[in-house]
Formats: sequence, structure tokens, C-alpha cells
Amino acid sequence: MDSLFTAADLSAIWLTVKLATVVTMILLLLGTPIAWWLARTRSAWKGPVGALVALPIVLPPTVLGFYLLVTLGPNGPIGQLTQALGLGVLPFTFAGLVVGSVIYSLPFVVQPLQNAFEAIGERPLEVAATLRASPLDAFFSVVLPLAKPGFLTATILGFAHTVGEFGVVLMIGGNIPEKTRVVSVQIYDHVEALEYTQAHWLSAGMVLFAFLVLLALYSLNPGRRRA
Repeated sequence: MDSLFTAADLSAIWLTVKLATVVTMILLLLGTPIAWWLARTRSAWKGPVGALVALPIVLPPTVLGFYLLVTLGPNGPIGQLTQALGLGVLPFTFAGLVVGSVIYSLPFVVQPLQNAFEAIGERPLEVAATLRASPLDAFFSVVLPLAKPGFLTATILGFAHTVGEFGVVLMIGGNIPEKTRVVSVQIYDHVEALEYTQAHWLSAGMVLFAFLVLLALYSLNPGRRRA
């Protein structure tokens, strides 16, 4: 292992896994109610909220990272709030990476969950209601089991997308060893230093990871297998 990856590489790998795990857990907690609301609501706000959630898909990562840097910085509204609460500023910290990654990967969790919720339809909930199940009980006992494939897809995509981030994490986190330097930034550093062998090993690992993610998605999704 030491011959393949340097100590800095291993540190970047560990930080990336830690970041992706934390972000995925937060995304599932935040994304589930958002996806449920989008799947069920008839409000006129559905379009704007859906577009806002999906914005990171089409927005250049550097643009999102720049505005996050300004907003979370010492002169930004959130930055001033965190300073007033004694939390300091979030840019160039692990917490800042988490915030940026949650926003950037949000659509990759919300959209699979929304699709899963919409595919359930009204009938199962109507049956649950006739059995006097409360809306909360129906959600946990009926909706969640039926939406399990959507949750698996959302978890895999959220984790994988966080692992593959570059522009946002570089803008909001910088390049601090053992604090904000993730795998994608470490590869960039190797290339800048003309350390192509080390860059090859890390890049090959990312290619293998991406392949396994896609394999898992196609294996877990019966509809895609039939297609």
C-alpha cells in the first residue's frame, strides 16, 4: 500500500470517505422530506423549489463555490451569524466542506427519492388510511419499504457524487493537508507537481470506484436490468 499511495494520498482518501459519509447521512435526512413534499404537493411553489434543488446540476461548480465562499465568509450573512454564535467562519474548514457538498449533491439524493415516492401512487396510502394508520405511521410502515430502491439509489449517488467533487470543495475548502484536501484535489496537486505515477494510482482508483458505483446502480435497479 505504501508503494502505491503516499501518506498524503491516504490522508486524502480517508478525508474523502469521511466527508462523503457525513454528507450522505445529512442529505438523506434533509432530502427525504423535501422529496416527499415535491412528490405530493400541488402547490405553485413546486416548480421553483424543484428548480432550486436541481440548480447544482447545471450550475458550474466554481460559481456555486464562489457564492458559498462569499455567503459563509466573514462578511457574508451566514458568516456573520456563525461568528456571532462563536463558531467562527466555515470556509477552509471540514464543516465548510460539508455545507458545500450537501448543497452541491442535494439533487442527486432528492430526485431519486422523489421519483420513488411518485411511483408509489395513492393506493397504498389510501389502504393505510382505511386501516386507521396516521400519516406518519403510513410513511414509515408503507412508504419507506416501498421506496427502498429509491433510497439505495439516492445513497449511492449522493456518496459517489460527493467523492467526485472538485470545483466546489476547492473553492470552499482550499487545499489544506489533513483538513480539506480530498482525493480530487490531491490528484490535481500530483499533476501540478508532475508526479504522474501517483496521479495515475489515485485516478485509477477513482475510475474503479465510478465503475463499481454504476454497476451497483444497474444491479439494484430491476427496471434497468429488464430494459
